[in-house]
Amino acid sequence: MVADASGKTSPAISLVAGGIAGGVEAACTYPFEFAKTRVQLYGHEGIRNPFSVVAKVAREEGVRALYKGCSTMIVGSIGKDAVRFVVFDAIRSVFEDPATHRLGTAQSIASGMLTGVVASTAIVTPSERIKTALIDDARTLRRFRSPWHCITLLWREQGARKALYSGYVTTTLKQVGTTGFRLGSYAALKDWERGHGIPVNGPLTSFANGAFAGTLTTLATQPFDTVKTKAQQARAVGTLDCVRQILAEDGVRGFWRGTVMRLGRTVMAGGILFTANEQAVTLLKTVFT
Repeated sequence: MVADASGKTSPAISLVAGGIAGGVEAACTYPFEFAKTRVQLYGHEGIRNPFSVVAKVAREEGVRALYKGCSTMIVGSIGKDAVRFVVFDAIRSVFEDPATHRLGTAQSIASGMLTGVVASTAIVTPSERIKTALIDDARTLRRFRSPWHCITLLWREQGARKALYSGYVTTTLKQVGTTGFRLGSYAALKDWERGHGIPVNGPLTSFANGAFAGTLTTLATQPFDTVKTKAQQARAVGTLDCVRQILAEDGVRGFWRGTVMRLGRTVMAGGILFTANEQAVTLLKTVFT
């Protein structure tokens, strides 16, 4: 993802390594994404521990229910993170110091924010829309037989824009914040560690840095994620209607509904994502260079 000390990571390697990392991260952490989405759609129902939500769904609906929408999430994550990493490296190269190949913290975050707009438009909004609709439908009408059936049915009923791009504004705002904070803080932390002589390429360091970046990102962007999830349920709902509903149900605190559930995923996801990416980059460089 982030260029190494020599600044040399080819776009092809960034693209492939990002896709590998995104697929691994999504497959490993999906039950917590499922739990978070359920809480944001229907409330805590008296349970705030993400492990308890996962256990309750597995007990009452079966283990397979925890992976409803998972294939969409994995495909979306492969595309999303492939785009994220290659676009971030391309934008970063424009702003970095040509001698040290490093960025300031503000430049790292700005590069991540620009990457978020690209990722949301190309991959994230459509995949998140379908994933959320599948999870919502599994709890309510149970009309959708597969992700493709979900897409075709929504397209026919709501049109192409609402079928794939409901919640685009809030998803993009979330991605701007998420990618800006996650990639930006991770890159800034690595640059700081390099400057202080701390080894940055080991899996434990990558995992710790990624987990820290994931925690910071979740706390900063949770309101966008909550509104986005409400806007992407199976039935068509406007963004402002979602904001009013959240305020009416829980007040301002409602915008942080699902934070604990999301942290249960993003702390692990951040560590897994960046560790998998760094190891994939190392492997691909060994094989192809």
